[in-house]
Amino acid sequence: MNNLVYLGGPITGLTYDGCTEWREQVMEEVGEEINTISPMRGKQRLKEIANGDVIKDCYDYDILASYKGINTRDYWDVQRCDIVFVNFLGATKVSIGTVMEIAWARAFDKPVICVMEDDNIHKHSMLTYACGYIVNNLETGIVILKALLKTDRQQKNG
Repeated sequence: MNNLVYLGGPITGLTYDGCTEWREQVMEEVGEEINTISPMRGKQRLKEIANGDVIKDCYDYDILASYKGINTRDYWDVQRCDIVFVNFLGATKVSIGTVMEIAWARAFDKPVICVMEDDNIHKHSMLTYACGYIVNNLETGIVILKALLKTDRQQKNG
């Protein structure tokens, strides 16, 4: 069984580390039985491009970070994954890209685990409907993710 989880969440307006640290935490905590894919993979050069500043919407001179490259790969990733795991914690503005990914997940009949505070800016009836699970911390989201994707044997063995 090759479970694949898409790790969605805001990127624009965050630092490189702000985009990647929580994704690395989820990857570590789910273990090797669950595979994760991040929209930040292959974009390590954004760390140098942003140079400690926040990441822009897109960088058209970089094929993976261009508007077309971002949309093409993220759409394909959501289409081929088993579950979409979204982290909106601490969001200060709406992440249009992540909202699109949730809509794609709903259209492709993929479960969405959404992590956000009760008063998060993304709290909206349409998003609430599209997300199968909404919790207010990463740890609970990870517990749900493991419960959904790990087999009985995997859960019994750790």
